[in-house]
Amino acid sequence: MKDEVKKKIDSKEALVGVIGLGYVGLPLIKAFIDGGFRTIGFDVDASKVETLMAGKSYIKHLPDEWIAGCISDNSFMPTADLSKMAEADALIICVPTPLNDSRDPDLFYVEETTRSIASHLRPGQLVVLESTTYPGTTRDVILPILEATGKQAGTDFFLAYSPEREDPGNPNFSASGIPKVVGGLDDASLELALALYSHAVVDTVSVSSCEVAEACKILENTYRSVNIAMVNELKPLFTEIGIDVWEVIDAAKTKPFGFQAFYPGPGLGGHCIPIDPFYLSWIARKHEIPARFIELAGEINTSMPNYVITRLSEALNKQAKPIHGSKIGVLGVAYKKDIDDPRESPSFKLMELLLERGADLSYNDPHIPTLPKMRHYDVPPMESSELTKDYLQTLDCVLIATDHSAYDYDMIVQNAPLVVDTRNATSGVTEGRHKICKA
Repeated sequence: MKDEVKKKIDSKEALVGVIGLGYVGLPLIKAFIDGGFRTIGFDVDASKVETLMAGKSYIKHLPDEWIAGCISDNSFMPTADLSKMAEADALIICVPTPLNDSRDPDLFYVEETTRSIASHLRPGQLVVLESTTYPGTTRDVILPILEATGKQAGTDFFLAYSPEREDPGNPNFSASGIPKVVGGLDDASLELALALYSHAVVDTVSVSSCEVAEACKILENTYRSVNIAMVNELKPLFTEIGIDVWEVIDAAKTKPFGFQAFYPGPGLGGHCIPIDPFYLSWIARKHEIPARFIELAGEINTSMPNYVITRLSEALNKQAKPIHGSKIGVLGVAYKKDIDDPRESPSFKLMELLLERGADLSYNDPHIPTLPKMRHYDVPPMESSELTKDYLQTLDCVLIATDHSAYDYDMIVQNAPLVVDTRNATSGVTEGRHKICKA
């Protein structure tokens, strides 16, 4: 069985299925198409499938023309019909893995997807989980569901884990340009998964088990969370003693060894860094091992929106204005610059806090024209305001939450009565610096 599957992969006759056509799944589809494979994409959101079938993209760095071309030449077939899973030779799971209200892992989407696969599982299929999760998920959660069909892993089907590695907004790293860590449930599964990904990415990194691959992803994102927490903790301290934390970091990063620059901000965003470390602390609690360092970093990072609101309140207070009733414009709701991805963006928490305090709120984001509904934040529907001089002059305060390159910061500072800058975006502005409050 394994040899037959390997032959189909090597000849690129294998049909690659990707489940979850979001910010991970759709770029992965592109990587496999660029590698010469036909693909089928699954999503339970029928509106996404309809959009793609119409040749339209909902992800900025994948243009409409590319989508339309792939639909036209049959290299990509999006569908909401999960029964078509049986047609794929490889099924790659790219569904969300959020936290629940108590910050424990919520594997609902992974489990439901696996049950759907099990309903249509046929001999010879390779199943790969890419969703970020805690070590043990592939073996302890996915494997039992699939083997409940009576089929055996490593013989009837094959199972592996390969964590997604995406850097949205970074033109130097596409999905195909980042090495792929791969761990298999057994030797046969590992061999097939490595063979598959080798056609789609620049390099593959083989590890000894699914658990190592799962832990690798958690380590990568916890490393970033902890280091960002350190500079976020230093920011209010350095501000208090009159030192610019960004200037300190720029000086420190001239050291050619032993230091990597991380920057403070209004909080953490994206699906990975605000969430993944809590997966690790959760499994640590299960094994009665403290993970205080990881949990403390999470606490610091989640406290940053409140710090920003305090700084904004102080800045308005110097102008004899309260937050209540003040017209405040938030610039940027994407979680990082120059992307259209709002997942877990701290901007939503900032907006929620401002609304709770009675602000007259508006926003601008050139990449997100309409404010999407978010699971965890109570923010009303809004449309992006046009960023004009007139708009800026009507505001009491501008809050820079995301430092998009499209923004003309000189124009913003010249026309806004007050600018609260959480990203050091106004560092090059000279005229009107008295209006700027770093937060």
